[in-house]
Amino acid sequence: MAAVEIDLGKLPFDIDFHPSDHLVAAGLITGDLLLYRYNADSPAQKLLEVKAHSESCRTVRFIHEGRAIVTGSPDCSILATDIETGSEIVRLENSHGAAVNRIVNLTESTIASGDDEGCIKVWDTRQRSCSHSFNAHEEYISDITFAADSMKLLATSGDGSLSVCNLRSSKIQTRSEFSEEELLSVVIMKNGRKVICGTQSGTLLLYSWGFFKDCSDRFVDLSPNSIDALLKLWDLNELVQDSEDGAKNDSSAEDSDNDGMDVDDNIPKSSKGSKKKNVNKGPDPGSSNNFFAEL
Repeated sequence: MAAVEIDLGKLPFDIDFHPSDHLVAAGLITGDLLLYRYNADSPAQKLLEVKAHSESCRTVRFIHEGRAIVTGSPDCSILATDIETGSEIVRLENSHGAAVNRIVNLTESTIASGDDEGCIKVWDTRQRSCSHSFNAHEEYISDITFAADSMKLLATSGDGSLSVCNLRSSKIQTRSEFSEEELLSVVIMKNGRKVICGTQSGTLLLYSWGFFKDCSDRFVDLSPNSIDALLKLWDLNELVQDSEDGAKNDSSAEDSDNDGMDVDDNIPKSSKGSKKKNVNKGPDPGSSNNFFAEL
């Protein structure tokens, strides 16, 4: 398909593509949510422009098979918008105690959100409530991914560490040692055997599943810029073969979940200075039960 260029007018903070249609949603620095239909044979058509938040719209995700869009903002709210009408389905004020920086889909009925103070929440759309809350990091959550087979969330943070949160036990299972730079993105690779994190300097950090204390390899000079997002690569043989050979000789014990996970009883504390953003903080509703009430 040919490239399609869309002039959004203002700085976009995040975009997401519809799971089954030629639609793309964008969240802008102005707090606006835009929805476009794109086609290689004609200019993109703006379908919606919604004033979603009083502050910037940092994160955007389609949910419910693309019938709605969820957005998050430094105003601490999470909003669900109907893509057909642009109308507000439900808004959860003070969803977090700090700016909402990241939202990702986990399953058809759950999403996760992360804020500027390192808190991760899981929202169950069937129960219409917050089902899990983890104070996983000391600075902003930059990215989250989900290992469905083991029910674990992996998150990266501006504090330079990678965390693993266990949804079965509702506990932070482990956290890596602190990198010298911010971790900005994370992806699970090689059928769950490898985890790759992108950093502020453009270096890739490679972890073997279950051994997250420190990365097994670093790949430098791959990008002159920060790696803010990662997609699964087609062929990682050149990057991970040496690490896999080394992992075969690792005799570390497996954890109680029998997946080779190293478990931290004492989560390390960062020695880095705070990089949290100043936002107006409201009360944390914890298990607030009004989100998705109308979905």
